[in-house]
Amino acid sequence: MSGTTRLRPRLAAAAVTAAAAALVLTACSSSGSSASGDGQIGFVTAKGSNISTAAVGHRQEAPDIGGDTLEGAPAKLSDYRGKVVVLNVWGSWCGPCRSEADDLQRIWDKYKDQGVQFLGINTRDTEIKNAVRFEQEKGVTFPSIYDPAGAQLLKFPKGSLNPQSIPTTLVIDRDGRLAARAVGGQTDDALETMLQPVLAEQQR
Repeated sequence: MSGTTRLRPRLAAAAVTAAAAALVLTACSSSGSSASGDGQIGFVTAKGSNISTAAVGHRQEAPDIGGDTLEGAPAKLSDYRGKVVVLNVWGSWCGPCRSEADDLQRIWDKYKDQGVQFLGINTRDTEIKNAVRFEQEKGVTFPSIYDPAGAQLLKFPKGSLNPQSIPTTLVIDRDGRLAARAVGGQTDDALETMLQPVLAEQQR
């Protein structure tokens, strides 16, 4: 094995570590400065809002993220194809994540029997017990993939998920495409504003 070949795994690991470190440095930012859409994704942000949407014909496919949940069960985004998925990126260390947890759970309870699936990505919790305790304290019942190094977040195309703001919430349509995004903590009203138009769409 050449020296170059041996270095490749180290370089890949270093890239993941660097990206994860960036999440820590800018965690829980509520800035919307990079929340506007970019040309690759087609997101459009309404003035004065932190919610961005993409029209049906301008949506990009979401990556098939996956891993073990906090309970140790395997899960991946494609398991829920045919449902509208609300994907929430959070950490137990994040104040806005704590504030929005009740709202997320209320909307999950309201829509889980209407073809909607909630899925979390827990990131930057180096101790899984902290994330599990968070869910227990907040009464969260939807599954979350444990992604302490942020490796799953790196799979998202540029502009689809802002790694400088945790929490971030995405709505993924029934065809597995990125339909809406909100940066920062959300209320139940805001979550429904994102979710209802996508849920009302006819499956293609």
